[in-house]
Amino acid sequence: MSQDPGLDDTLELMRDLRRRCDWDAAQTHESLRPYLIEEAHELDESIQFADDPLMREELGDVLFQVLFHSVLAEERGAFSFSDVAQGLITKMKGRHPHLYGEGAREPWEKMKSKRRQSLADGLPAALPALHRAQRLQERAAGVGFDWPTWHGAADKVSEELEESRELLNDLPDRPAGAAPVNDDAHEHITEELGDLLFACVNLCRKAQVHPSLALDRANLKFQRRFEQVEKLARARGIVIGSASLAELDALWDEVKAGSPH
Repeated sequence: MSQDPGLDDTLELMRDLRRRCDWDAAQTHESLRPYLIEEAHELDESIQFADDPLMREELGDVLFQVLFHSVLAEERGAFSFSDVAQGLITKMKGRHPHLYGEGAREPWEKMKSKRRQSLADGLPAALPALHRAQRLQERAAGVGFDWPTWHGAADKVSEELEESRELLNDLPDRPAGAAPVNDDAHEHITEELGDLLFACVNLCRKAQVHPSLALDRANLKFQRRFEQVEKLARARGIVIGSASLAELDALWDEVKAGSPH
């Protein structure tokens, strides 16, 4: 390999592994699917925690997956890594006609809408629901179906919250931990709460905040604070599972008061 490894070196390494490693030689596009998903999640986590050394390592693991699939396709005579690279270059230049041609600058979603048959065309079926809501709304906005400011989205959240409240008021009280009842009322509230979540996603989008990232932060904040509640409870001889809501609330307020965020 050269002193400063590049893509040619990594491609040759991948081809060599296919020739000489039993495990690598046995893999297929299908068998590699779980690893691609796992590596993408690991890279995402390294970015979330701003861990540069880990991010560098995880980027290498994701690149390995790209190279692996490219070499498998090369062996089948389907396409090569060069074809993948050329496709990427063509796509990126097509997205920026004002930089690489004589076209006018145009929002990407508006450009893509001209080639789509329907709103969901090309969206993976397994895309997480929160991210899918964001992408559907972005696509609709790309063809002009959007509020001009965040105020319309905020009003919609209030409207959906009020509709959900009306249904919740009619639901009978059920013990904590009881199995949900799959009746018409439950189906109706499920639909309304889904509308509320969808509206919240739209408000995030109008504020230029990705809902998945916002929820990630909220999850981490809640986890961090509740772990501090657990620590305080142990120090004071309070058993979490047996403590009253008032006791837990008092601990929560104490933790929250001492937290910077």
